[in-house]
Amino acid sequence: MLNKIKNFKYKKIENFLTPEERVLLVNYTLIKHKNNFSEFEGHRVSKMRDTSSYGDFLMESLMLAKKKRMEQETGLNLDPTYSYWRLYTNNADLAAHKDRPSCEISVTVMLGSSGEPWPIFMDGKSINLKPGEAIVYLGCELEHKRENFVGDWHSQVFLHYVDVNGPFADYKMDKRKDWGEQKQ
Repeated sequence: MLNKIKNFKYKKIENFLTPEERVLLVNYTLIKHKNNFSEFEGHRVSKMRDTSSYGDFLMESLMLAKKKRMEQETGLNLDPTYSYWRLYTNNADLAAHKDRPSCEISVTVMLGSSGEPWPIFMDGKSINLKPGEAIVYLGCELEHKRENFVGDWHSQVFLHYVDVNGPFADYKMDKRKDWGEQKQ
């Protein structure tokens, strides 16, 4: 079953997170954001007051726990590369871009929000996610973006993987020595 050719650019996954996982993760990001008064290792505060974290221990654990599910969704043997979460605030946006090699197979997971929809655009299509839903996509191939956010907050986690037999296999662990290691 594994290592078949991918037959999608992106696909929506309902119930990617259990209700318990979603509550835990949204509360975690809200608490981290509320207590993020300055820059500190692994985190940054943008001019928009967004809080984000590369290689966060909890999110790295989620990425490892969801590996099997991602292999089922893609039909590929995967190696995890890194996790990244962000709590977006009013006026945030995401410029149109394609991802770097460590993001060959990516999943963006909507953790929660203040209630306002904030679609992601992939392949020219607007896609709204409900809390706990995800989109798996080919990060290096598919341009994606978000327009200006009009709500108060929106929490998202990104989990990235590479095909064990693909062109970016050497990006396993994002070329870090261990999980949770911060990379500048």
